[in-house]
Amino acid sequence: MVILDRKLLRDLVAWRGTLGAIVVIVACGVATFVAMQSVYDSLSLTQTRYYETYRFGRVFASLTRAPESVAARIAAIPGVRAVQTRVVADVVVDLPGRTDGITARLISIPETGRPALDDLYLREGRMLRPGASDEVLVSEAFARANGLRVGDRLAAVINRRYRRLRIVGIALSPEYVYEIRGAADVWPDNRHFGVIWAARKPLAAAFDLTGAFNDVVVGTAPADADAVIAAMDRILAPYGSTGAYGARDQASHRFLSDEIAQLRVQAVFIPAVFLGIAAFLLDIAVSRLVSTQREQIAILKALGIDTFTLLRHYTKLVILVVAVGVAAGVLLGAWLGLRLTVIYTRFFHFPLLAYRLHPAIVAEAAAIACTAALAGTAIAMVRAARLAPAEAMRPPSPPLYRATLLERLGAAASLPLAARMIARNLERRSWTALGTVLAIAFGVAMLVVGRYGSDAIAFMIDLQFRTIQREDVTLTFSRPVRASARYELAALPGVRAVEPFRALAVRLRAGHRSRRVALLGLPDPSPLLRITDRNLVAHRVPPRGLLLSAQLARLLGITAGEAVTLEVLEGRRIVRTVPVAAVIDDVLGLNAYMNDDALHRLLDEDRTINGAYLAVDPRALDAFDRRAKGLPLIAGIAYRESMLQQFERTIAESMGISIAFLIGFAAAIACGVIYNAGRIVLSERARELATLRILGYSQREIATLVFGELAVLAAAAVPLGWGIGYALCLALAPFYETDVYRLPVVVTPASYAFAAAVAAACALLSSVPLASEMRKLDLQAVLKAVE
Repeated sequence: MVILDRKLLRDLVAWRGTLGAIVVIVACGVATFVAMQSVYDSLSLTQTRYYETYRFGRVFASLTRAPESVAARIAAIPGVRAVQTRVVADVVVDLPGRTDGITARLISIPETGRPALDDLYLREGRMLRPGASDEVLVSEAFARANGLRVGDRLAAVINRRYRRLRIVGIALSPEYVYEIRGAADVWPDNRHFGVIWAARKPLAAAFDLTGAFNDVVVGTAPADADAVIAAMDRILAPYGSTGAYGARDQASHRFLSDEIAQLRVQAVFIPAVFLGIAAFLLDIAVSRLVSTQREQIAILKALGIDTFTLLRHYTKLVILVVAVGVAAGVLLGAWLGLRLTVIYTRFFHFPLLAYRLHPAIVAEAAAIACTAALAGTAIAMVRAARLAPAEAMRPPSPPLYRATLLERLGAAASLPLAARMIARNLERRSWTALGTVLAIAFGVAMLVVGRYGSDAIAFMIDLQFRTIQREDVTLTFSRPVRASARYELAALPGVRAVEPFRALAVRLRAGHRSRRVALLGLPDPSPLLRITDRNLVAHRVPPRGLLLSAQLARLLGITAGEAVTLEVLEGRRIVRTVPVAAVIDDVLGLNAYMNDDALHRLLDEDRTINGAYLAVDPRALDAFDRRAKGLPLIAGIAYRESMLQQFERTIAESMGISIAFLIGFAAAIACGVIYNAGRIVLSERARELATLRILGYSQREIATLVFGELAVLAAAAVPLGWGIGYALCLALAPFYETDVYRLPVVVTPASYAFAAAVAAACALLSSVPLASEMRKLDLQAVLKAVE
């Protein structure tokens, strides 16, 4: 009806402040949903297409040495579609002007043709020329981090020989979308680790693998992967295999899949909170609108407008508000999604990560926002539509005035008059005040949630690099060596302490459950690698049995005191039943520790090591690096301080924009809620405030009453918001639990203070338009009696 449409337009103009704040909150929720969902869609689609186009392998295995004829036996396994044998080795790389440790993974590729699996995408340059033994391709992430270009040269220690290599191309591989050494790493350190592809023939000759291989990739259907893994283990066991594993355990694929899954969770969890708050505010706004339009509703009903038409009228009001919020949210979400996609291209390396906003996502966002708004305002709209004309013509029953709690306790007399008036109003409108406090508290809570990610990551970095890892340098060897090598390491320049370790690949079984992990044998005590849980409690390696991560114990379905079957995936592949001595609730990786003496006894071997943690005088690091690079068996050098700096830069880049937007959205919620609360106070107390002005109260005294009430509500909401925020972090934390890392629920005092400060700033910002509206208060119109 035209008359109702005119009324709708007048209502929109009259309530533009309140409804505008709701539009902002709806837009924030929709923008978060659109951004997260579209990035999830773009990332998962890109992953699928990249894997299919460049033939990502589905089963992987590393071994000591196997003749090329074994590949035919693997190809004959039912379900195997393709087999690619390779020569793979980690080597120390020397770049001009660099003294810190750099490790590269050398991977062979055919001299002619393309790899059957894990094919390369050539970003720059060309492929290798047949017979050119000094030509290599380098990964794009490693090249960018180190400023390498086509035509540059680098050097590597390849099987004890110093070789100079020339870069002829920069490439990408689906096997290293997320470029890390292995599952033990959490964040990429492209400055100190990269992938280098070299021709098969010269690389095999350098490592004495001519006519043989030490790594194999197999293509198979996902449904056949487990059967293929079991068959490959039987075939490769005599050749020193460390056990075949599927794509779910491949480091790059696992990180990428976990990130995609977490995006899916974030696209549901965070927008749900935003839209829930918007629905709550809409309910308050519509309820207040109805209470101020009782006479209009009565007249409309007396003129013959039925209940359904009135219900449709208020529904159109809600839909219009939500529609504006959805339109703004879609535009903002598309822009934010594009920005997030740019961030992801720094960590996940695809030939092309194209951002895509599917129309279905927009439709879903609009449907969710409308459903939430209509559900939140349903009661208020039905109440308005069902008002009888005679009842609507009467003003609402006045509130029951009686002595407040403070007055009954005798405490009111000691308060200033303005404070007593504020206390009376809050107590007499307790449900409205409680709703406002709850709405502001949710705004504060989202500020706490916005800071949670950075707090948790900072805690994990500090725990890992300053509490657990106390070494300066970590050396890894290309193969196990006698423990006496520690004395050679101790003689290197600047070395103050050496803590050797024995690491080996094992499979732990408990019933039908199993996990392939790295078992680390450590001395007791272990001062340079201090095993510490998330509560900062240090644990010693037990003299007998295993010390396991709590996450690993959960996956295996065991507890401390029970036993697991330990299968060594190298050498003689010993199988033993070993008790679980203790479980540690840590935050990174699926860790398994054992006393080094107990481990040597289990392996029935002389004391051997395949790595060491070193404490090195910082002033001697350059001399140490020069000497260490010349050691023949060194496969990798890692400097803790360099890794820490790189990780902190990585976190700043990866989380900075997303956290900034989340905090910005939370601040918008806080501003909108506080402004709406002020509008409600003005609308509910307009007659009272106008009366006070006529009785001689100044504009400043009236403002003291309004803003004082808002200050009390905000002050009560801040601690409640802290509690709600922490509860939301507790609810969100399980979705961030993966095999690789578990975000602890850590919210620092600085984050609580930040949330309170932003809420206070929002209150100050909201006071500006409210003060302007109070100055425009029409005293005559407000004081007209309702007959």
